Formats: sequence, structure tokens, C-alpha cells
Amino acid sequence: MIPDSPSGLHAVRLSITSDTARIADVHAAVAAAAERIGFREPEVSGIALAIDEAVGNVIKHGYGGCAGRPIEVAIVPVTEGGRRGVEIEICDCGRQVEPESIIGRSLEDVRPGGLGTHIIRTVMDEVEYSRRMPAGMRLRVRKMLAAEPTAGSGGAGQERTIDG
Repeated sequence: MIPDSPSGLHAVRLSITSDTARIADVHAAVAAAAERIGFREPEVSGIALAIDEAVGNVIKHGYGGCAGRPIEVAIVPVTEGGRRGVEIEICDCGRQVEPESIIGRSLEDVRPGGLGTHIIRTVMDEVEYSRRMPAGMRLRVRKMLAAEPTAGSGGAGQERTIDG
């Protein structure tokens, strides 16, 4: 479970179903949270796209395209080493795979689709897949803002670290 944010911004938790129409809901929530944390374009769109791909992969691969299955998404502002960022966790109850087997196809294999894993790993700073018990998978990703200026920056009063 991801702890609440030390930054004063609140965590957002979504319980959705494995319907592709719900990806838009997650996209909007992720983009809004990233903006509140301080990300700007094009990072906001990149983070939202990475999560779109992750949820799409759960629907396609974890649930084999079956609609109506549960997906939990937690979007949590984090602070680490004086930097703000976002940690997003996606949990499902679908098919399990070995985490190390989750790799994208070769980029030389040019054809539509299949680049979600590459997008996720390229956009995010940290990517961790793990099995859930008794079923399903968990994806935890983290993206941090560039270091903030220390002199004269507003709101820089407190700093806490969240261990992931």
C-alpha cells in the first residue's frame, strides 16, 4: 500500500473496471495530479500516456480483454531528497507473469502496437512489476521533478522522505 503524501497534496485512489473506456478517467486523474504536483508539459502528457499504456496492458494481457474486472489505481505525491514527484500503483487480479518477463518487443520490429512497456520505462524514473497474492500483478512507477531551487522558493518549509 502506498502511504499518503507528505506534501500536503492528497493521494487519489481509483477503483475502475477493465473497460477500455475507463482509461480516459485514469488519464484525466493522472494528468490533473501531475499538474498539481508541479509537472508541466510535455511531462504531464508523458506520465499520463505511460499510465494509459499500463492500464491498457492490464486489460489486454492481464484480463485477456474481458471487461468488468477490477483494477485499482493509486496516485500519490511523494517527496524524496528535497524533490517532489508522483508514485502511481496499478493493481489487478488478472493473469500472473514473472516480472522479469515483462519486456517490450525489439524497437527494430516496426509495426503498430506493442510499445507500451517501452513507453512506460522511457517516461518513468522507476518501474517495478511484482506478483500479488493470490492472483494478479502490481505495477509501481515513480517520476520525480527536477531539483527545485532552494533560495527564495515558496512553500519549501518541510521535507520528508517516503521509502518506496
